[in-house]
Amino acid sequence: MISLDGVMQAPGGPQEDTSGGFKYGGWTASYGDEVFGKAIQEELEPADYLLGRKTFEIFASYWPQHADFWPGINEGAKYVLSQTMERSDWKNTIFLKSVDGIKKLKNLEGADIQVWGSSKLIQLLLKHDLVDELRLKVYPVTLGEGKRLFEGGAIPAAFTLTESQVTTKGVILANYKRAGEVVTGTVGA
Repeated sequence: MISLDGVMQAPGGPQEDTSGGFKYGGWTASYGDEVFGKAIQEELEPADYLLGRKTFEIFASYWPQHADFWPGINEGAKYVLSQTMERSDWKNTIFLKSVDGIKKLKNLEGADIQVWGSSKLIQLLLKHDLVDELRLKVYPVTLGEGKRLFEGGAIPAAFTLTESQVTTKGVILANYKRAGEVVTGTVGA
């Protein structure tokens, strides 16, 4: 979930992530509709998850008690990249210490691994070319401040649009798969 200016911080509620003095938590709330609801339900199917420490802490304090909305979150493996955390009472949680741990995980057979939130983790994954697919939800709002999807930059990479739709409230749902290197040329040549 990102704004037009790339902010992805605290889309779900005012207290979700106020770090840096962010005051627009819950900025996606007024954009829900039937189209978005159906699309998000498809993404809530059981999977394994790769989360940064901060997102994990937010999720672990909320989702174990709210599994009626997202049952798969409690059943799926939760891989957490953290230098400081080593254990959690939330079942199926596994801690990783480095990018090498993520690379080993990526090479294993098994369920797809989804990243939710985790702005710094996403930037790290992009930097190390570990992103196979982006599922973006672009909201028709600019926030001017907050954690951004591409804040730390990304390696040059091409993606192919595999699916898209627009909700009745103007949210663009776009899925992109990695498609090799950037191809350059001259427009009109």
